[in-house]
Amino acid sequence: MLLHVCCAPDATVAVERLRETGIEPVLFFYNPNIEPEEEYERRLQAVVKLCESWDLKLVVVKKGKEDWFRSIADFLHLGEKSRRCEECIRHRLIVTAQFARDKGFETFATTLTTSPRKDAKLINSLGNKIAKQLGILYMPSDFKKRNGFLRSVQLSRELGLYRQNYCGCLKSLQERMKKDALRHSQ
Repeated sequence: MLLHVCCAPDATVAVERLRETGIEPVLFFYNPNIEPEEEYERRLQAVVKLCESWDLKLVVVKKGKEDWFRSIADFLHLGEKSRRCEECIRHRLIVTAQFARDKGFETFATTLTTSPRKDAKLINSLGNKIAKQLGILYMPSDFKKRNGFLRSVQLSRELGLYRQNYCGCLKSLQERMKKDALRHSQ
């Protein structure tokens, strides 16, 4: 299985649960949405650290920012949990599925369903549609269930993994900064 990884914390519980079922995933880090570059590198290094700690294989694809941007360009004015986010997720799942199919993987999945801020139903719907279009299997998940998010926080602390405080793109960073400023002004 090829497992799209958005960040190391979300990957912890996904890998743990997949291994419990006998699946040994290969992690796939494709996230052209993450800005600024320093943040991208921090998240990538956390995934590398997880892979080294848990003896996981990792594939990193750093190209694709232009394609990703084109996929969300019409929706830049929209906020979190909007069509912009849907298109961002769709783009990353398409690239994951294409890579999986081209490299001979039978199945792909994503760690995006670990976050309580992400809609697992939407993500799984996108994954299933993409899988049908590309002739590969998608494994639906909702890793946040059964205290999955809390488990990811616990595992991240135990492993000393960097935990980010925004989704990844500049728009989500701006929204996070705005919320933080409002909280501090009250």
